[in-house]
Amino acid sequence: MREIVHIQIGQAGNSIGCKFWEVISDEHGIDPTGRFHGDSDLQLERINVFFNEAIGGRFVPRAILVDLDTGPMNSARSGPFGQLFRPDSFVFGQGGAGNNWAKGRYTEGAEIADAVLDVVRKEAEGCDCLQGFQMIHSLGGGTGSGLGSLLLDKMREEYPDRIICTYSVFPSPRTSDAVVEPYNCVMTLNHLVENSDETYIIDNEALHDICYRTLKLAAPSLGDMNHLICAAIAGITTCIRFPGQLNADLRKIMVNMVPFPRLHFFIPGFAPLYSRGSAPYRVISVPELVCQLFDAKNIMCACDIRRGKYLTAASIFRGRMSTKEVDEQMFNIQDKNSSYFVEWIPNNLKTAICDIPPRGLKICGTFIGNSTAIQELFKRIGEQFTAMYRRKAFLHWYTGEGMDEMEFTDALKNLNDLISEYQQYQEATTDANDENEDFEEDDEDDDEDE
Repeated sequence: MREIVHIQIGQAGNSIGCKFWEVISDEHGIDPTGRFHGDSDLQLERINVFFNEAIGGRFVPRAILVDLDTGPMNSARSGPFGQLFRPDSFVFGQGGAGNNWAKGRYTEGAEIADAVLDVVRKEAEGCDCLQGFQMIHSLGGGTGSGLGSLLLDKMREEYPDRIICTYSVFPSPRTSDAVVEPYNCVMTLNHLVENSDETYIIDNEALHDICYRTLKLAAPSLGDMNHLICAAIAGITTCIRFPGQLNADLRKIMVNMVPFPRLHFFIPGFAPLYSRGSAPYRVISVPELVCQLFDAKNIMCACDIRRGKYLTAASIFRGRMSTKEVDEQMFNIQDKNSSYFVEWIPNNLKTAICDIPPRGLKICGTFIGNSTAIQELFKRIGEQFTAMYRRKAFLHWYTGEGMDEMEFTDALKNLNDLISEYQQYQEATTDANDENEDFEEDDEDDDEDE
């Protein structure tokens, strides 16, 4: 089996992670005590991807829960699925990082990093064929960003050939609780560019909009937003966990979605999304799904997709449906919106179909886009970073933990490079013929020189 080791870090990571395990356990028919109560053999066929089987037929998540504060750990333990996790897989500090990236990476976090890596190693060694790691963390706080980037660096060093896939929650002023979020976020992005293989950017602002506008929730709670995120994560991993007609595992997604190694920041989306009241009035068909998947309102990043171009995109469908119909719809959408796809990557849509739908839906789809429009998000955070860094605001909290000011300028430079790379590929066109003519002319000149 191609196992995945799951790591959740910090308060956001743990609250999303616990919700994720509820969703996954439900899909595989596992109750809160770890016993199987499913109704189909397919639920058990590839359960090893996320679960280890313990004595007495009990299933234990291959999860590591990490935090520098005991609060989120206690709430994970006392949650509905708290009994599911192995007690050894909780690794926590006592101090908390207090929204300080330097504390999470250099002082408090560094103290427990080795303990976390020991648990990671133990889980990885217990696997038959480890596919990779998935990490859920937020970029705005101290633990998820600081300790998250430290673990990322160490894991990349130890497992250079395994896939590291991160689900990174992007901060937004609308749902924010910390003033220093731009600092923490830019410093972490610096490490994500270098050391992660695929990063799904989940933007709090977009989640808030989806809950408010599409799901018609008057006051969206974090629980509602976490539910959306988990639907997307469950969709992305669905082809590894269940049999299907067209498969897409983490490595296939990576190879098909990342044209240049630094540009591995994806925009996730999910369909169908509609308010509870309108459910009885809708029929969900494949054309409707595809239409929703590519709708800018369903995308979990607050950037205007129409201002950028898709380098690549993938959609993973769940439920019984005709492969032919899916292919036709995908072809139509690319044909109609050809101006939003870069023309120098032909057929840049990957499709996967898995036969087993999630609970409560006949069919659904998950969208993954690699679009140059994501630079808007990076610009937004870069401007907030520069505004504070120009005045050296809050810097003493970081330098006091042993950080160097050079790290701030390097991180900002790397972010600006990333933005300009996206811009460069957005403007690139298929003028290969002109370039070839230039090469031929150069050759003639060389011959004359000789």
